[in-house]
Amino acid sequence: MVRRSVLFTPGDRPEMLRKAPGSGADVIVFDLEDAVSPDRKLEARAAVREVLSDPAFDPDCEVCVRVNASSEAFGEDLAALFDGDSELRLDSVMLPKVESPADVDALAAELESYGGPRPVLALLESAAGVLAAPAVAAADATDAVVFGAEDLSADLGATRTVEGTEILYARQRVVLAAAAHDCEAIDTLVTDFGNDDRLREDAAVSVQLGYDGKLAIHPAQVAPINEAFTPSAEEREWAEVVLEAKREADEAGRGVFEVDGEMIDAPLIARAERILERTRAGGSRE
Repeated sequence: MVRRSVLFTPGDRPEMLRKAPGSGADVIVFDLEDAVSPDRKLEARAAVREVLSDPAFDPDCEVCVRVNASSEAFGEDLAALFDGDSELRLDSVMLPKVESPADVDALAAELESYGGPRPVLALLESAAGVLAAPAVAAADATDAVVFGAEDLSADLGATRTVEGTEILYARQRVVLAAAAHDCEAIDTLVTDFGNDDRLREDAAVSVQLGYDGKLAIHPAQVAPINEAFTPSAEEREWAEVVLEAKREADEAGRGVFEVDGEMIDAPLIARAERILERTRAGGSRE
């Protein structure tokens, strides 16, 4: 499974829900939380259920729903979605405002009552949530941790800047927690969806930090994000050369080898393997 681009779509816009798979996003998230005003929650639940239960709706991407945060609210969300005998095309669930593994466990238990487990994408968007990132990433149901910088900044009283120094520690902590507990890490969004250069710069930072993908709030953001998280042809070629040289070194009983004058050690081998894994999952750029 690849999660380079994770696109939110408002749950109360059925025409947008059905168009979302055409964006090319790896994950489409039907949003019942922030994108829906309180007086339209019922309409959103009904619209999302109608789409997810439609046998004709079978997109070639991961389908996720962002439920509301409290156990009472997400209980109402899930009760509405699973009302009836219809099968739902629902691959995963995103839980916002996660501040402890108990939050994930509560959602996982609720999902069990509706026919079995589903992967949980845990959204960390508060000071408490970021500090709990290692424990949240270690929870059995957590399949990915998601960093939400905008809500975090509000929680901190921080001023968002283009440089992002005010969120850098938190951004690093979330991806470190994911790596330590072998789950995926999805980076924060760029709110200025009309600024393509800004998005590309920020996505490049996401890749440098080690994130697996990035949130999007507009279909126009999907292609630049996918490109950023897809290895280039040059990266793929380098990785293939490194791993071929490793095979030859292993056969010759050599523990150290070089490629184009560069000594190759375990971290570079791991990088080469990661590049080829991403290539297999999402292709490569020319």
